[in-house]
Amino acid sequence: MVNEKLSFLKNIADYYAEKVTLYGETPKGVDWNGFESQHLRFEQLIKVIQSKDSVSINDLGCGYGAFYDFISEKYSSVHYCGFDVSDAMISSAKERFINKSNVRFIREDKPDQIANYTIASGIFNVRLDCSDDIWIKHIEDTLRVMDRYSSQGFAFNCLTAYSDKEKMKKHLYYANPSDLFDFCKSSFSRNVALLHDYDLYEFTILVRK
Repeated sequence: MVNEKLSFLKNIADYYAEKVTLYGETPKGVDWNGFESQHLRFEQLIKVIQSKDSVSINDLGCGYGAFYDFISEKYSSVHYCGFDVSDAMISSAKERFINKSNVRFIREDKPDQIANYTIASGIFNVRLDCSDDIWIKHIEDTLRVMDRYSSQGFAFNCLTAYSDKEKMKKHLYYANPSDLFDFCKSSFSRNVALLHDYDLYEFTILVRK
């Protein structure tokens, strides 16, 4: 299973390297449609945060660091660390924020430190040729890691199984929101929220400790 995981993570890293090479530091460079939907997505994720002024964030699948751009406008003090399996993404992010002392970027699939919150936007969407069973286990294992490295809570999003069938793509994974809500509720906290009302073909789950 370890070798299998390394294999599909490499394939996913290559997939995103191609995207950022083609489209640069834009939403399309991380396989999103545009800035408006990216902003709407981020608005859902930050609902997990209960801090008022200062916050520390682990961002899994950070891409070129777009979430830092977003959250730094919301909070007066942000300590941010982005993690990504793509060398191209991490190189791009480091170059963008080279003068930011409160920002770190690391090529890794899991955090190396505990933060107040861990965020994951889009990392469960592109499964390429992985089977459902392998991908579901990957999601659950990753959520356990997010819980372990978060002192106050974590949030993530997934494409929804309620998407229009004719628009669904084979290389993407469409999760059952009820299943992941139940998994988070039974595994991590009594305080879990499922957001599925913001006009995208996806949902967001918030877990507060």
